[in-house]
Amino acid sequence: MDLMNWTTSWTRGFWRFARGRVVRVAALVLVAVAGACLGIALAGPVKTNVGPVEIGMSAEPSWVGETVVDVHPLGTLLFDTHNAPVALRITLENINPARAGAMLEDPRLSDQFPALLEKELREGVKTLVLRAVLCGLAGALVVSLIVFRRPRAALTGLLAAAVALAGTGAAIAVTFRPDSVVEPKYTGLLAGAPSLVGDAESIVTRFESYRAQLAKLVNNVSQLYDTVSSLPVYDSDPTSIRVLHVSDIHLSPIAWNLIRSVTNQFKIDMIVDTGDLTDHGTRPEDKFVEEIGKLGVPYVFVRGNHDSKATQRAVTRQKGAVVLDDSVRTVAGLRVYGLGDPRFTPDKSVPVDSDSESLATLGRVYATRLSRAFEPVDLVAVHDPTIARAFSGAVPMVLAGHSHERSTELLPSGTRLLVQGSTGGAGLRALEHDEPTPVAASVLYFDRKTHRLRAWDDITLGGLGEQSVQIERHVETEPGRTISPGPTVTPSSTGATIGATTPSAGTPLWHQGQKSPMLQRSPAEDGNGTG
Repeated sequence: MDLMNWTTSWTRGFWRFARGRVVRVAALVLVAVAGACLGIALAGPVKTNVGPVEIGMSAEPSWVGETVVDVHPLGTLLFDTHNAPVALRITLENINPARAGAMLEDPRLSDQFPALLEKELREGVKTLVLRAVLCGLAGALVVSLIVFRRPRAALTGLLAAAVALAGTGAAIAVTFRPDSVVEPKYTGLLAGAPSLVGDAESIVTRFESYRAQLAKLVNNVSQLYDTVSSLPVYDSDPTSIRVLHVSDIHLSPIAWNLIRSVTNQFKIDMIVDTGDLTDHGTRPEDKFVEEIGKLGVPYVFVRGNHDSKATQRAVTRQKGAVVLDDSVRTVAGLRVYGLGDPRFTPDKSVPVDSDSESLATLGRVYATRLSRAFEPVDLVAVHDPTIARAFSGAVPMVLAGHSHERSTELLPSGTRLLVQGSTGGAGLRALEHDEPTPVAASVLYFDRKTHRLRAWDDITLGGLGEQSVQIERHVETEPGRTISPGPTVTPSSTGATIGATTPSAGTPLWHQGQKSPMLQRSPAEDGNGTG
């Protein structure tokens, strides 16, 4: 019995001792890490010259590893460069006009600039790492000594900080992604976006060239600061066709402000609107579409479920408008097929079969006829994503809207589907929600020779503001991929019905300028509907 009591007592004492020791070690490690973070923060940025600019580089604790380039007053560029609990922040401190001018004027210096930039940037990073390690270790030692008041505990904290810093460095080295420089996320003034983010040529043809892309980024910043009053924008890349995709404007004047600004700043060649330009399709709303004629570039339009035939005719009358309704046109070098939405939602008096199966069947009918009747097209524009997916395998790229939420999907056939959010922030209906609907648009870069998508920028504004913008760059990793034809549908004599009969397979598709045998919609579409 005494032995048992002694064993029990010893076991309890051991576990109390072990728990206490674990708690003490955990506390010591936490204090050391906190001290290291404090030391790194107090160290301040490392200032170095990179090309014609003086930059400040600092390391900051962060849950998400990233590199942030702060180009005030224009905005910030964010790169997803690594996975580690530390972020690298680069701040533009000053521009050396003499050095910038020499580099722009001397071709030899321009040729040497990428190598020079890489060398100076590497030296700056080395200096930052050395300072961060020393200050981090010093911070861990001092804080541990202040908290625990014992040299042994302070040395243990120093060791713990050293292990943590070594682990962080290893994580950065293992997860470092140099190619992330071609897919930045930009936040700031819209006018500065094209110059800071770069053009499609530098994104695609220099995809493998990390240092050349960095050189172009710094060159862009230099030129922006050199003539900050005008915020210059580079010329359009001659090897790309720039398409602005908008959708679901819903009578919002905010949309026209954004479209004009993006069209000018990004040197847009063509605008594609995938429907719901209006809310109820009435004649008083026709006045809203007159802005189309002032944009100065082709405006391709397909009818949405809130647009009437009267709306479609009003758009047709505008200068530069290209209305596609089961028709094909070559616009800005791209062959585009467009299909108006078969529904007219504001007219409640006409029953409409708008379930997903009916819409998908309708889309497959038109996709089959498109592949049989026309030369290959480069781009399809429809309103509803369900109809859009039916064109999988028929074309490389399909644009849609309707959902008021942006998404992109690479379908199994190789066709890419891009569903746009609401370029009008969903219009007045946005006021019905607690959170405003973001204003969304995308700039698509197509290769002028192959007509394939090479890259795209997703532009997002706050729902009720347009002074700042977020731009996310995406690169098409396999622009020349094979598009595999999807399953075909042989329509019956009656076909699927959505408000009326679907044309049979033998009915020819119609080019722009001819009347299309599209689905029948109610008389309210002629502008008499009240919604």
